Amino acid sequence: MTQQERCLWLIRELLKDMPQYRDTPVPALPERRWQLLRSLMNIRPPMPVTEAFCHVQDEFLQEMTQEKGVVDVETLLPCPRDKRLALWQGDITTLKCDAIVNAANSHLLGCFSPCHGCIDNIIHTMAGVQLRLACNELMQAQGHEESTGQAKITPGFNLPARYVLHTVGPIICDKVTAEDEKLLASCYHSCLSLAAENGCKNIAFCCISTGVFRFPASRAAEIAVETARDFFQKESSIQRIIFNVFKDSDLTIYRKLLS
Repeated sequence: MTQQERCLWLIRELLKDMPQYRDTPVPALPERRWQLLRSLMNIRPPMPVTEAFCHVQDEFLQEMTQEKGVVDVETLLPCPRDKRLALWQGDITTLKCDAIVNAANSHLLGCFSPCHGCIDNIIHTMAGVQLRLACNELMQAQGHEESTGQAKITPGFNLPARYVLHTVGPIICDKVTAEDEKLLASCYHSCLSLAAENGCKNIAFCCISTGVFRFPASRAAEIAVETARDFFQKESSIQRIIFNVFKDSDLTIYRKLLS
């Protein structure tokens, strides 16, 4: 199959899975088809999936990632003040590394809003429907929502990263409190500890809690860097920590902290 043939096949299979959407028209333009496919993947509940679907989906997503361009973290320039730290701006779903961090919500099932711009949405989209199934299995076993500051680990599935670490950051409603800062630091520490337990040598962090959770970006970055440096004081398998940013404003903040 070509990419467009795969896209069309996947759309039709997802519409069969969710008959309430069976009358949805399939667009003719490739970009619109991709938006529809992504939307259907986003809203699909964690229910069983066939091997045939996974096979076609995996080929589609992996080719899409290759087209975007995979970035090996080993090629990233280290920060001048600390060779164990690196800063990179780009799409975290294209990073080839041991683990990437997802800023999740307490349900830990990914973002169900079609084509939403959050990192939770794009990670689940590019990893494939298997990621939601894996997260659902963890949550069913746990029996309650994920606590703020903790972390869970799953395979990366179709991502270049071997693992995804899911953590729930604090939500800021008014002013940032000492407890909020403690919980955000716990997110970073929990992810680092869990990555080390699973033999990871490198890990890429997104900017946890600074989006819709409204944690001030400058203070969040300070906590991220402080926690990373503190973690390096103890023995672990972690040799490199990458701070992944997407916005130019976050890039400026981290450059000041790390230069």
